[in-house]
Amino acid sequence: MKTSLKILCSVLLVTGCSSLDNRDPTGELFPSVTGSSLDGSTVTLPSALAGEPAVLLVGYVQDAQFDLDRWILGLAQAGTPGRVIEVPTIDGMASLFSDSIDSGMRSGIPSEDWSSVVTLYGDDADVVVRFTGEERPRNGRILLLDGDGRVVWFHDRGYSAGRLLDLDAGVRALRSTR
Repeated sequence: MKTSLKILCSVLLVTGCSSLDNRDPTGELFPSVTGSSLDGSTVTLPSALAGEPAVLLVGYVQDAQFDLDRWILGLAQAGTPGRVIEVPTIDGMASLFSDSIDSGMRSGIPSEDWSSVVTLYGDDADVVVRFTGEERPRNGRILLLDGDGRVVWFHDRGYSAGRLLDLDAGVRALRSTR
């Protein structure tokens, strides 16, 4: 038992120390991934958003929540129209604890917001990590997708009020061309 625990801890330490360089995926189609919303629904992104623009707020570590919360609050204050989906993206061994992680998130999020939180684990999470990179994991990855699932706006350097206004303008422009 002690040997198994030591091996698991070693794996977690090794996988937690490597990271992929950040990359800006603007102009690319968001990869097709399937996760579960906190209300228990299976959601495939970006097809579940087809036909309308959507903002995805991707976080790789729990410490990213502070950054994502500022984006959510800013979008709400700006009255940004359209869908905003928070996408906790948990790659590697942590997916073994998905039930516990989801339960913890449910305890801190009002049930009326559960459908707008779609958690990715395992291979689906790995795809998104490779799509944006994971340097500075406490910064959220903010993506605006058009109705076809193409990334038309991206930011990964932490909350910025000026960039939020750019994002809001981008969402409004996409909605006006539908």
